[in-house]
Amino acid sequence: MANLGSSTVMLTGAGGALATAIAQELEDAGAQMVLVGRGDDLARAADRFPATEVLDLDLTDPASVDALKKVKVDTLIHTVGAWATQDAAKATEDDYRAMFDLNMLTLFHAVQGVLPNMLRQKDGIILGISAGQAARQSGPKAALYTASKAAVSSYILSLHDELKAKGVRGCVLYPMGAIDTPQNRDEGMKWETMIDPRGLAKTVAHLLTRPDRAHVTEIKVYPDEDE
Repeated sequence: MANLGSSTVMLTGAGGALATAIAQELEDAGAQMVLVGRGDDLARAADRFPATEVLDLDLTDPASVDALKKVKVDTLIHTVGAWATQDAAKATEDDYRAMFDLNMLTLFHAVQGVLPNMLRQKDGIILGISAGQAARQSGPKAALYTASKAAVSSYILSLHDELKAKGVRGCVLYPMGAIDTPQNRDEGMKWETMIDPRGLAKTVAHLLTRPDRAHVTEIKVYPDEDE
């Protein structure tokens, strides 16, 4: 099991299915947690997991940056995001804003919030969740989702190249298929064709424990029945 006893991790999207699995893995590994989320989901996460800080923030709002700057962490795990499909010819500006606001703008604000302290302490990890469509560079019927998740990975990898000499690393996790969540099961997806969120959480913990001389910047995780 990973040992993260010396880490303070900010986990966004607290209360979501993937974030909950990650929070359990972080707790088991001994990490200190700062939970960032909204409403009832955040409250459930705060009841279940010990946290040094619990922040109810809308990360699409620029005001969230100042709130995050007040919290010192050495790791950011950003799980906030959204999925939607639409025919390319029927996509609207509202569709565009929804995908880029929830998948990219939230990440940008989270990074702007934690980065000043990371640079001061010359130590930090920024880990974001992209998507299989972005890794493949194609998402038919989900072009806006794919583009916004490609922006996530390009942004984090660019941060890594810019900031690694200053002690801040970036890492992108690509779930190469649907994640096994209650919502996806309700939509009729079979559990054996989806990725176990606990497995993804263990991958995240593994990434956080890599030494600088053996760090990982990108990793793809596949379901059992991937083609």
